[in-house]
Amino acid sequence: MEMLYEGKSKRIYVKNSDTLLMEFKDEVTAMDGTVKAVAKGKGIINARISAYLFEFLEEAGMRTHYIDYDGMRTLTVKRLSIIPIEVIVRNYSYGSLLKRMPLYKPLQKLDPPLVELHFKDDSLHDPLILVEDVLNAGLLTKNDMQTIANISLEVNKLLKDLFLSKNLTLIDMKLEFGRDRNGDIVLADEISGDTFRVLDENGEHLDKEIFRKSKDANLMMKAYVNLCKRLGVGVDDVHVYG
Repeated sequence: MEMLYEGKSKRIYVKNSDTLLMEFKDEVTAMDGTVKAVAKGKGIINARISAYLFEFLEEAGMRTHYIDYDGMRTLTVKRLSIIPIEVIVRNYSYGSLLKRMPLYKPLQKLDPPLVELHFKDDSLHDPLILVEDVLNAGLLTKNDMQTIANISLEVNKLLKDLFLSKNLTLIDMKLEFGRDRNGDIVLADEISGDTFRVLDENGEHLDKEIFRKSKDANLMMKAYVNLCKRLGVGVDDVHVYG
């Protein structure tokens, strides 16, 4: 099959005019790709947890690009026109937010959640942008922006409650969107430990933050396995480091 795109964590193949195959890789990166490692089993685990969470959201009435999962490292998804904006929903102050606004206390609760927009461009380090930037550049209309904000906040609420039911705390998450063939905006990309931060009851990360801080892919994979087990996602068949 034709490979449409290869990024840091996934390869995208054309299945037909309406659907794509999204293959998850075992590579892990940090610091805008300057730190790299191979994390055995990561592709399968992130595909599996993404499928689990997409199915959860679909059952709750959210529209996503998810169609099917092959049980290993590949999702079948709807072909979309991707909107070049990353949406970050923050429930607690952490990471770059503390650098941008140092008056926040670490892990200060944000109520209501803070919604950030970032222009999706690795060469520019995905800069923070304003709603006015989006509108003036003609990327989206006001109605589109409201739709994306509403979806982002609802997805955040659903996942926050799901994690809370497992004694986990959703700190923040990155979401991406695209338009389907009808022009409707739907949730895209993946939902995994690569795209959200979540803490257990001891304040320990079960996400990619472990790799960002330690550069140890083994420690990260142990956390990913733990995350799956906490959510009830079976991974006994996945061979990982450690």
